[in-house]
Amino acid sequence: MAGQGSGGNVIAAICNIFFPGLGQLVQGRILAALIFAIITFGGYALWFLVVPAIIAAVVHLWAIIDAAKYSSRE
Repeated sequence: MAGQGSGGNVIAAICNIFFPGLGQLVQGRILAALIFAIITFGGYALWFLVVPAIIAAVVHLWAIIDAAKYSSRE
Protein backbone atom coordinates (compact mmCIF):
# COMPACT_ATOMS: atom_id res chain seq x y z
CA MET A 1 0.00 0.00 0.00
CA ALA A 2 1.20 3.49 -0.78
CA GLY A 3 0.26 5.15 2.49
CA GLN A 4 -2.42 6.96 4.42
CA GLY A 5 -5.16 8.30 2.17
CA SER A 6 -4.12 6.17 -0.78
CA GLY A 7 -6.64 4.40 -2.96
CA GLY A 8 -5.70 1.07 -1.43
CA ASN A 9 -6.56 2.31 2.03
CA VAL A 10 -9.92 3.58 0.84
CA ILE A 11 -10.70 0.17 -0.67
CA ALA A 12 -9.58 -1.53 2.55
CA ALA A 13 -11.84 0.74 4.63
CA ILE A 14 -14.79 -0.01 2.35
CA CYS A 15 -14.10 -3.75 2.67
CA ASN A 16 -14.21 -3.37 6.45
CA ILE A 17 -17.67 -1.84 6.30
CA PHE A 18 -19.08 -5.07 4.91
CA PHE A 19 -16.82 -7.63 6.64
CA PRO A 20 -14.78 -6.54 9.68
CA GLY A 21 -11.12 -7.48 9.24
CA LEU A 22 -11.28 -7.87 5.47
CA GLY A 23 -9.59 -4.52 4.94
CA GLN A 24 -6.65 -5.54 7.11
CA LEU A 25 -6.48 -8.81 5.18
CA VAL A 26 -6.35 -6.87 1.90
CA GLN A 27 -3.45 -4.88 3.35
CA GLY A 28 -1.65 -8.11 4.28
CA ARG A 29 -2.09 -7.84 8.06
CA ILE A 30 -3.42 -11.28 8.90
CA LEU A 31 -3.21 -11.11 12.72
CA ALA A 32 -5.02 -7.76 12.88
CA ALA A 33 -7.68 -9.10 10.51
CA LEU A 34 -8.30 -12.14 12.70
CA ILE A 35 -8.49 -10.10 15.90
CA PHE A 36 -10.93 -7.55 14.46
CA ALA A 37 -13.11 -10.28 12.91
CA ILE A 38 -13.27 -12.47 16.02
CA ILE A 39 -14.07 -9.63 18.42
CA THR A 40 -16.64 -8.06 16.11
CA PHE A 41 -18.48 -11.24 15.16
CA GLY A 42 -18.35 -12.55 18.72
CA GLY A 43 -19.84 -9.34 20.05
CA TYR A 44 -22.52 -9.20 17.38
CA ALA A 45 -23.42 -12.84 18.10
CA LEU A 46 -24.02 -11.89 21.74
CA TRP A 47 -26.22 -8.90 20.83
CA PHE A 48 -28.84 -9.87 23.41
CA LEU A 49 -26.38 -9.07 26.22
CA VAL A 50 -26.15 -5.46 24.90
CA VAL A 51 -22.62 -4.66 26.22
CA PRO A 52 -20.80 -7.10 23.87
CA ALA A 53 -22.77 -5.64 20.95
CA ILE A 54 -21.69 -2.12 21.89
CA ILE A 55 -18.07 -3.24 22.19
CA ALA A 56 -18.36 -4.99 18.82
CA ALA A 57 -19.73 -1.83 17.20
CA VAL A 58 -16.83 0.21 18.58
CA VAL A 59 -14.28 -2.38 17.38
CA HIS A 60 -15.99 -2.48 13.97
CA LEU A 61 -15.63 1.29 13.67
CA TRP A 62 -12.03 1.03 14.90
CA ALA A 63 -11.29 -1.56 12.18
CA ILE A 64 -12.61 0.78 9.49
CA ILE A 65 -10.57 3.72 10.75
CA ASP A 66 -7.47 1.54 11.22
CA ALA A 67 -7.62 0.36 7.62
CA ALA A 68 -8.10 3.91 6.34
CA LYS A 69 -5.18 5.36 8.31
CA TYR A 70 -2.71 2.48 7.90
CA SER A 71 0.69 3.25 6.47
CA SER A 72 3.37 0.62 6.08
CA ARG A 73 6.79 1.18 7.62
CA GLU A 74 8.59 0.32 4.39
